[in-house]
Amino acid sequence: MRIVPEEIVNEEDTAPVEMLASLFEARDWPFAHSSDDEISAEVKGAWTTYQFQAVWRAEDRVLQLLCLPEIRVPEHKRAYVYEALALINEQLWLGHFDIWSNGSMVLYRHGLMLGEEGLLGPGRAQMVVEAAIEECDRFYPVFQFILWGDKTPQEALVSAMVDAVGEA
Repeated sequence: MRIVPEEIVNEEDTAPVEMLASLFEARDWPFAHSSDDEISAEVKGAWTTYQFQAVWRAEDRVLQLLCLPEIRVPEHKRAYVYEALALINEQLWLGHFDIWSNGSMVLYRHGLMLGEEGLLGPGRAQMVVEAAIEECDRFYPVFQFILWGDKTPQEALVSAMVDAVGEA
């Protein structure tokens, strides 16, 4: 999945949404601009296709990245999923998982603070996008074990990590 920065059209630091568009284009991922400050893409992961969204907030120089693995949490499973989110988030150094209140969707979210110029380079763009996809791929089975396998959060996490080790 790794793209060398030379394959990205914008090789220099540029506006974050433009840089992400260049990255998505280099990977041949379908993408669209919702506005000058927002972009979304469809990203093929190991388990499913993720909806990837980025919103640039210029006044704060923060790029918010969202990766949605298309997991809806029914009300009767919400307590288990919240417990799993806490266990998962303890393991993350960057970003966190949450449940989107609008639609009860699981999502991975990461806020990236940029410097005074508010520019994003190809290497950093690639790193944050790959990190989001990798974390969604890594923990997707946990949610499936809870929602479809009726496992407890602890059982789901152990099962998912055992499966991941077996694939390595």
